[in-house]
Amino acid sequence: MSNEELPPQERLHFWADMLSRELAPLTVSSANADVDFPARGCLLDLGPVRVAAFDSPPAHLKRTWADVRQADPATYQLTFVSGTPLWISQRRQDSGLVCGDMVLWNSSHPFEGEVPDRGRHIQSHILQVPREELPLPPDKVDRLLAQPLSSRVGMGAILTRFVTTLDAYGPDCAPHDLRRLGAMALDLAGACLAQHIGAYGDLPAETRRQALLARVDTFIDHNLGDPELSPATIAGHHHISVRSLHTLFRQQEETVAASIRRRRLERCHADLTDPRLERRSISAIAARWGFLRPPEFSRAFRARYGVPPRELRQSALDGAPDEEGPR
Repeated sequence: MSNEELPPQERLHFWADMLSRELAPLTVSSANADVDFPARGCLLDLGPVRVAAFDSPPAHLKRTWADVRQADPATYQLTFVSGTPLWISQRRQDSGLVCGDMVLWNSSHPFEGEVPDRGRHIQSHILQVPREELPLPPDKVDRLLAQPLSSRVGMGAILTRFVTTLDAYGPDCAPHDLRRLGAMALDLAGACLAQHIGAYGDLPAETRRQALLARVDTFIDHNLGDPELSPATIAGHHHISVRSLHTLFRQQEETVAASIRRRRLERCHADLTDPRLERRSISAIAARWGFLRPPEFSRAFRARYGVPPRELRQSALDGAPDEEGPR
């Protein structure tokens, strides 16, 4: 959705109505409203939760008790902020300027927020979680309101990476897949917030399992280039037994070792078909992603893609556009 086709003087009003309808009733004001207020966004329903992605100019937001009485969706709104900073104040707590991290607010209480006018738009992703769906004590979660929450390490980084890609890839998913993504987002949000309030042990066993699986997946992705990456090293890093790791993957479509090999081969495939890497040798590309024995790599690659690495690369390069143009 976008307001950019409207006359400039109508854009802020449209945007404020949309936010009140999709998030919760609130007031939006801007010093630049009479000049221009181009904004766009998208919404994705994921069963128990929703994700909203917005790109908008600096503005001031305010939700009063009258707004709460008018309509309360009874949600926690976990906001991932980039572009330019945002501050939020709620229940006598003030986030300060937040950018590159998360901030939480509760729709059942008044709040105030502002994006200072620094000449840049704010990009935000908002995970809307019904409070009754979050398996944590509300009084403990409310301690996190209007507080900066890290998106750079641990579960915060995993949750951020997951949520901020949903608007790009989610619309292509089938309804049943969207519901699965919503359940995953809920599990990750619960695990992230639980760590901040020291209540990880209060989470249901399945939520803890999904959170651990997400941590393991992220660890594997970040360490594919390590030839020593194995179920044993993964289990040791996460302080669990190898048997527990295999049990964790039992409900997945592949084993731990198969998952590592598939991801490595996918990275090699991407590099081999990238014209920018045509001067890099095939063995160097294979080694970059943990394959130190060229014959073993060639067999695995051919088994997965049906062609040898060299043949795939040549085919990709033959079909690549000539950057120098016609001669």
